[in-house]
Amino acid sequence: MLVLETVVRIRREYAGGKAIKAIARDLHVSRKVIRKAIRAPEGAFDYQRKVQPLPRIGPFQARLDTLLEENELRGRRERLRMTRIHDLLVREGFEGSYDAVRRYAARWKIERRKDAGDGVTAFIPLMFRPGEAYQFDWSHEDVEIAGAPMRVKVAHMRLCASRGVYVRAYPRESQEMLFDAHARGFAFFGGVPGRGIYDNMKTAVTSVFTGKERVFNRRFLIMTDHYMVEPTACSPAAGWEKGQVENQVQTIRGRFFQPRLRFASLEELNGWLEAECRRWAERQAHPEQGELTVAQVLEIERSALQPMLGPFDGFNESEHAVTGTCLISFDRNRYSVLSTVARRTVQVRAYADRIVVRCGEEVVAEHPRYFGRNRTIYDPWHYLPVLARKPGALRNGAPFQDWDLPPALARLRRKLGHGDDADRRFVRVLSAVLTDGLEPVEAAVREALATGTASDDLILNILARRREPPRPLTIITSEDSALRHPPIADCARYDQLRTFDAAA
Repeated sequence: MLVLETVVRIRREYAGGKAIKAIARDLHVSRKVIRKAIRAPEGAFDYQRKVQPLPRIGPFQARLDTLLEENELRGRRERLRMTRIHDLLVREGFEGSYDAVRRYAARWKIERRKDAGDGVTAFIPLMFRPGEAYQFDWSHEDVEIAGAPMRVKVAHMRLCASRGVYVRAYPRESQEMLFDAHARGFAFFGGVPGRGIYDNMKTAVTSVFTGKERVFNRRFLIMTDHYMVEPTACSPAAGWEKGQVENQVQTIRGRFFQPRLRFASLEELNGWLEAECRRWAERQAHPEQGELTVAQVLEIERSALQPMLGPFDGFNESEHAVTGTCLISFDRNRYSVLSTVARRTVQVRAYADRIVVRCGEEVVAEHPRYFGRNRTIYDPWHYLPVLARKPGALRNGAPFQDWDLPPALARLRRKLGHGDDADRRFVRVLSAVLTDGLEPVEAAVREALATGTASDDLILNILARRREPPRPLTIITSEDSALRHPPIADCARYDQLRTFDAAA
């Protein structure tokens, strides 16, 4: 191939009147090449191969085309690498190099494009009005909680206009965590946008149809209706439709979670993450309004957000059977309930941080939620009706081990001592909680202990006196004896008693 300097010299000498034969003789170039250089527009003398010879691939071209077409139809995780396709051809007798297969596959993919944009990774930039939309997604991050490694599920929420970010870590990716993340995210932003953009996660979408048509989860729709949000689901495997939050996942992972974070609890981790979200917004310049930070644009966008009237009651309800030991099994753990619903069916409302057990309209238990396995969480007060009938269970009953009693009751138990009789006397006092309530019983115990007496009879006597209605007043005072209608001194009234004969 001629260099550009030679082409320029040929064109200049020919323009000066020199013959093609003489130029070819002086430059030792054929006259065909001289004519081609003269006819080239603007001195361009690039060689372009029109037909690509395939000395090695030729006999295997049909087989290679079949392998490439089958590979295109596979899912992304199941697609073969070019090295694997080359290995399959080698096993069938192919003697060419891997580079030959790779170059052929690249040309094959280009020729299959229907138009200039088909198959090309190109996108259209999006623009959102303030308060118009937000994007939501999950990511999995590795942290260290209480000295043990843990993979947490991080909820990411991002306002599309101001680029405000909010992240929170959870032990699960379940629906109640989704509800909690929305409530906390909207409270963090100070309002609710009009539209939410999601992928097709199971906690939000039940069925995916052609195009944008979806069947959303019932509880998820109730949540969006509570906040007056229009849910929008992306096309399957089209992460670019919520590209802002997808990019946020990578940014937050590099800036917040690397190196690995170490905290004593998830609550401490989430407090730190929320503070980092505020700090990042105050320091990060807005990508479109470079003179303002993300925090400043977020403050402007707050006026366009819908007011948050109140958090959504985000629970996930399921039915469970209560055993004879007043326990239910939920999420691989056991929780106690009131003994009055033993061997009945109850409804468990699971929240992100607690569970509430109901039997009809009555709340029969409420516990902090535990995310480990094979643990039994007791509330000793749930077993009080049974304990009143079986006071001997106080010594070895599992719910009563290490019972954290109120200070007055704990002091009474120490004074009563140990033994069957002491247990029965203490259970008599505890049984009064069922009828009088915990606070009145504590007050009666404090009053009895203040006199220096630790007696169950005295405590029950105090409670009985307090239940009695107030007695009426028995002392008559001068005010009580005062007449409401004072008499009138009129002696003429006695004349009415005299008869007609007496008057004569």
